[in-house]
Amino acid sequence: MKMLAMSLLAMWFSLGAALAQIDTKATPETTALYRNLKKLSEEHILFGHQHATEYGHGWTGAGERSDVKSVTGSHPAVIGVDFMGLSGQPEDQIAKTAAALRKNVIDTYNRGGITTVAWHFANPASEGGFYWKDGVSKASMALIKPGGSHHEQYRQILKTIADFAHSVKGKDNTLAPMIFRPFHEFDGDWFWWGKGHTSKEDFIAVWRFTVSYLRDQLGVHNFIYAFSPDNKFTSEYEFLERYPGNEWVDMVGMDNYGDFGRDGKYNLEAGLKKLEIVSEYAQKHGKLAAFTETGLESIPNPAWWTETLLKTLKARKLQLAYVLVWRNDTKSPTHYYAPFPGQLSEADFVRFYHDPYTLFEKDLKDVYK
Repeated sequence: MKMLAMSLLAMWFSLGAALAQIDTKATPETTALYRNLKKLSEEHILFGHQHATEYGHGWTGAGERSDVKSVTGSHPAVIGVDFMGLSGQPEDQIAKTAAALRKNVIDTYNRGGITTVAWHFANPASEGGFYWKDGVSKASMALIKPGGSHHEQYRQILKTIADFAHSVKGKDNTLAPMIFRPFHEFDGDWFWWGKGHTSKEDFIAVWRFTVSYLRDQLGVHNFIYAFSPDNKFTSEYEFLERYPGNEWVDMVGMDNYGDFGRDGKYNLEAGLKKLEIVSEYAQKHGKLAAFTETGLESIPNPAWWTETLLKTLKARKLQLAYVLVWRNDTKSPTHYYAPFPGQLSEADFVRFYHDPYTLFEKDLKDVYK
């Protein structure tokens, strides 16, 4: 019996070493989510949709609604939100934005779903918003890093995020874990934090400060930190060009629209190779992996879900925690990435939903335990 106990203990420590979570003070729910996502990724993938319950195709703010639920009967397992509104606005507007966002995150948590957070972060040192605008935007990563002219301003912005992280308490009075994905698609030039506007050294310095300040100074212990470039790499070396180090990242991912049908162009072999790079790196280093953004705008391909996305995901022994498609705009007749009732790919999406490999919110059981 004693030998068995020692063996089980050894297995537990081995699992702990394999799963290299970077916050040793993470809440029990956050640690449980981390471990459960890793376990689920061995046989399944969770489906996610950005802004799924905030608004959809032709509607907004409708309580328990989502376009995915209208088609399948279940919300996505992973719901994407954004910290975009927590800076760059008047204080009263930030408070209003935070209140709505808080309700969304808590509601998802109470249902047993998972929240992932993007950050379309308005440039703190210039006009121009989160996109890079020639002649307007400043290359601000160098300015917000420690010692930079706008570093104190950046610290204040992170305090607002920390206050939010401390506020999302569910019905059991525990904090909702969130997958936090700052500075995404950094290998492109369309955002002010992109590769063409900041050095590798400055990018890494800001990333490390962000994690350290939130975790070690502001006491945020319900974040899982995700690193997600766009699809511009073809090797592990290129994927890791701006990687801040294993001690600063919980999850590795990739955003990839270009290989999966954008503008009618498909290169599924290239997309699969990149997913393999992400998945294999995570397995080697005890990290989570995810397909952090993808999708086909307007979904004109009626079999895209099963013949493009699902077939690619199942083509190799990938271990990806989730795949997330982008948002369904409220007013645009063409800007949507998940089907709604009557949309061309609806029937195929139902087949995608019923495949045993994919998991939606209704399929999740005690991911925080």
